[in-house]
Amino acid sequence: MDSDLARQRLAAERDRLAGVRSSFDDEHLGDESESESSGELSSYDQHNADMGTETFEREKDLSILEQVEAELADVEHALRRLDEGTYGTCEIDGKPIPEERLEAVPAARLCLEHQARAEREVRAGVGQGQAAGPE
Repeated sequence: MDSDLARQRLAAERDRLAGVRSSFDDEHLGDESESESSGELSSYDQHNADMGTETFEREKDLSILEQVEAELADVEHALRRLDEGTYGTCEIDGKPIPEERLEAVPAARLCLEHQARAEREVRAGVGQGQAAGPE
């Protein structure tokens, strides 16, 4: 993939994710604590189920924000790899990542084979989220 085109795609993805993070912070989380976000002065008059729902929604929002942050980190990593000249190669075996994959996932670090293996290992509880090395 042409490095200028890759940089444009990565920059566009970074801008999109930064916008999601910014709007998410403003709309969903702000700087409020959990008790402040409930809008109640006291938790005594609030039903436990209501508090549970609010806690669930806040945890869901935090999880989504964490995912956006992780994707932003991946994009930044891809931009560094672009500067280093290693963008578009699998971090496991150094082979080129197909252009179609880079178009679909501009911040891809692994080829499909190694990505699938890493995901299987994470689901199985092996590797604790790290990609496996070559066999």
